Amino acid sequence: MENRDFIITSLQPWDIEIGSTIKNTALEISKKNRVLYLNTPMDYSTRFRGNKNKAWIRRMDVIKKLVSPIRQLNENMWIADCPFCILPVGKLPTSFLFDWVNKLNNRKIANHIRQIATQLGFNNYIHLIDTDIFRSQYLKEYLKPSLSIYYCRDFVIGESYWKKNGTRLEPLLAAKSDIVLANSTHFAERFRKYNRHTYPIETGVNLSLYDGRKSWPVPEDMKPVPHPVIGYVGTVNSTRLDSDLLLRIAKKRPTYSFVFTGPEDEVFSKHPIHQLSNVYFLGKKPVETLPAYISSYDVCINPQMVNDITNGNYPLKIDEYLAMGKPTVATSTHTMQDIFAAHTYLPANEDEYLQALDNALEEINNPMRKEERICFAETHSWGHSVRKIYTIIDKYYKK
Repeated sequence: MENRDFIITSLQPWDIEIGSTIKNTALEISKKNRVLYLNTPMDYSTRFRGNKNKAWIRRMDVIKKLVSPIRQLNENMWIADCPFCILPVGKLPTSFLFDWVNKLNNRKIANHIRQIATQLGFNNYIHLIDTDIFRSQYLKEYLKPSLSIYYCRDFVIGESYWKKNGTRLEPLLAAKSDIVLANSTHFAERFRKYNRHTYPIETGVNLSLYDGRKSWPVPEDMKPVPHPVIGYVGTVNSTRLDSDLLLRIAKKRPTYSFVFTGPEDEVFSKHPIHQLSNVYFLGKKPVETLPAYISSYDVCINPQMVNDITNGNYPLKIDEYLAMGKPTVATSTHTMQDIFAAHTYLPANEDEYLQALDNALEEINNPMRKEERICFAETHSWGHSVRKIYTIIDKYYKK
């Protein structure tokens, strides 16, 4: 697919300081098509609460008219910020009031999109909604795109903010969309009852960054850590990672160093696991440095809890681990069994985890197994993922 116009509205602002499936997808689409990525506006409560991260600062600069609301990222891609805030809806008491205010917000966003699209000469565009259940709920009606796609990458309605109204509105958004994309077969099964044009697609990995055949320097804060190193990269989140399981495993393998590279949430930061001498929390790191950390690990882990949020989620970090050639141990979930079973260890309980870690360490000097993992990860490039999306769109148009 070439020379088409895409407009993307996402739950994630462009300026988040972590890796992102939708950002990589947008960049891949922009190689042959024009892309307008909308930084959907923050509401007034977020503005005044202000955690003052990079995304918040950028949005405030646009609202204050200190910078232009439009940035051109490359020849075919623009980022558009909203020079306004919208009304908060999360705590509204009734569905009627929620929908009424949410429609006002959607109309305001749609007017801004139309203005930018006209300015850039976007025509007959495809609208890709990335898990933005509330702020994109009525954009199909207001924008009338040539094609509307809802892309579910996560079970957000399992989170407390989304449960009340997201559980009600996500099926409606999926049903009215022309196509639904899901990043796992588990999610796809859920959406097919709302929309028969539902397709699972696997996400990708940035192979130019995560290069397991390259020699990487050992980060300074990893040099004092004794081997063997069992490592995790990503947000250390108490709603997704099994902290109690990790505590028990780390106690039973005192000669293993357990390293976590990424920001912690408040609950995890106060967990007793911090008291263990063989556990290291290195904090948040720039994305471009993460391959060096993974390279310095002996075995990589993704010790998730199994719940509605994690069971169907596609863990991008697994592709990153495998692209770096690392033996990987991850909790057995629907998606892990469906896609990664042949290339990872998938324990389901504490005893299996301990055995899997021991077995994985025996592979660290096996070049053939390393190359197998890298070759598998290469089948999950962003180009491969986006070509699947193009094929699905073409198939829909032909029907």
